[in-house]
Amino acid sequence: MSDYLVRATAGGGQILAIVARTTELVEEARTLHATSPTATAALGRALTGAILMAATLKDGQSVTLHVRGDGPLGGIVAVAVPGKVKGYVGEPETVLPLRSDGKLDVGGAVGRGTLDVVKDLGLKEPYRGSVPLVSGEIGEDLAYYFTVSEQKPSAVGLGVLVEPDGKVRGAGGYLLQLLPGAEEEIITVLEKNIAAVGPVSTPFSQGKTPEDILFLLLKDFDLKIHESRPLSYGCDCSRERLKDILLALGKEELQKLLEEQGGAEARCAFCSRVYRFTREEVAGLLARVAAQERDG
Repeated sequence: MSDYLVRATAGGGQILAIVARTTELVEEARTLHATSPTATAALGRALTGAILMAATLKDGQSVTLHVRGDGPLGGIVAVAVPGKVKGYVGEPETVLPLRSDGKLDVGGAVGRGTLDVVKDLGLKEPYRGSVPLVSGEIGEDLAYYFTVSEQKPSAVGLGVLVEPDGKVRGAGGYLLQLLPGAEEEIITVLEKNIAAVGPVSTPFSQGKTPEDILFLLLKDFDLKIHESRPLSYGCDCSRERLKDILLALGKEELQKLLEEQGGAEARCAFCSRVYRFTREEVAGLLARVAAQERDG
């Protein structure tokens, strides 16, 4: 089964529901970044959360999640557009003991800090929101963000099940939001259904589809599916983009690269692809920076 999501409404239009299977893309991220099981779970949850949020955007818009915790993971970044996501974790080899319940300690690896969200909606300035991390488990933190920063009461479930050999057995998540005017009794039914589903990585690891989980989450509600969209891990890096990053280093750093390395090597944080720049190329970038400074 390939990765995809479904977007639906229920309860006479009072509930927005999005369910995504992300097993393959999280496994691809694990392979690209050589993450430990704990880092895989943390990064996979962030990637899934970002792609769920991107499902509420239009084509050409994007969302960036930045989990800034003081734990050993060193932060997580996930960037998504509708249908595609990329990301990385600061310290991919982080290893922590399992929690007392036998689960990977994502919260301990993330630590305390903030969740920053940036939405580029194609306007003059992007939308920015920030909330304290509630638990570092990512799902609870996203639900808190939606409720506090966007005033949208939400339930978010994110899960990544990792095999003993480190491979991703199942990954995915859901986003449930009450739309304006939703009735209070809807919350009681949704809470019951969410409890019945349990950890969302389990049904995905058992071969359940996003539709299967959608029907469980919205049991006893009328349901209308509006969209089914394939999902993938995708990086849009290029030599030109990496050149821009080198230019941003400034004259002194570029001069240092020339003197100490005789060129430059830049690695994309999202896909680990390495771009190498010759002495002549770096000298050309240095000349561009010097010209810009001279011309004001």
